[in-house]
Amino acid sequence: MNVRAIIAIARKDLKVVSQNKNIITPMIIIIAVFFVVFPWVTGLVPTLINGFGGMANTLEGLLAKMPGGMQQELAGYTVSQQLFVVLLEYMMLPFFLLIPLMIASMFAADSFAGEKERKTLEALLYTPTSDRELFIAKMLSGWLASIGLALVGFVIYAINVNAAAWSQMHRIFFPNAMWLVMVIWVVPALSALGVGLMVVVSARAQGFQDANQMAGLVVLPIVGLFYAQMAGAIFLDTTIILLIGSFVWLLAGALIWLGSRGFHRNSLLAS
Repeated sequence: MNVRAIIAIARKDLKVVSQNKNIITPMIIIIAVFFVVFPWVTGLVPTLINGFGGMANTLEGLLAKMPGGMQQELAGYTVSQQLFVVLLEYMMLPFFLLIPLMIASMFAADSFAGEKERKTLEALLYTPTSDRELFIAKMLSGWLASIGLALVGFVIYAINVNAAAWSQMHRIFFPNAMWLVMVIWVVPALSALGVGLMVVVSARAQGFQDANQMAGLVVLPIVGLFYAQMAGAIFLDTTIILLIGSFVWLLAGALIWLGSRGFHRNSLLAS
């Protein structure tokens, strides 16, 4: 296997995508809103509670409807502290899972569909690389970019969460074990799943916009996870996160295996 060729193609893809405003601009907005703005907006909650006397009772009623496991985690906290933990640790977790999936999908959507639009696909396909090497290179660029940006976002989020909640928590409370497991175990799996799916889709799409629209479908399970947690149907803890990660790794592995077997450059030239 020509490792140098794989690295060269992956590096070229990363350079091209980093110069694409249609991909970079949404990423910057997402990171700014979710990882910076949201923690500080949540920091205004204690002021709102103190300003509206009936709000505290309403919030206590809502927290009382949370799953039993979450109520145990919240025991010993004040109402304001409970809201910080619920919003910043539990409710934001499914949204954070969207980040690597969306980034991986957007990078992969550009992997072949973008090449077609830029009229550079033919030159790439005639390079002295095998089908498998080309498939791995296209996956590698999106996978590494997704993990890297997710880790950067996680660090930014952790700093802002602890800073915004310091006046109420009086200590560094984030991240907990569940978030660390998610970042180490689930994020790479979701990145692999998004890249594996979208490389196959992108190879058959006529342009980046077509492939990117199909990428929206992969976020639906994460949205469902958020609503299931909001409704109290599921309580995300370290065990559940480990199980989710294991399932996603199996699904991603199966998808990558099937995609590599069905990947042929002749079909790309024909399309």
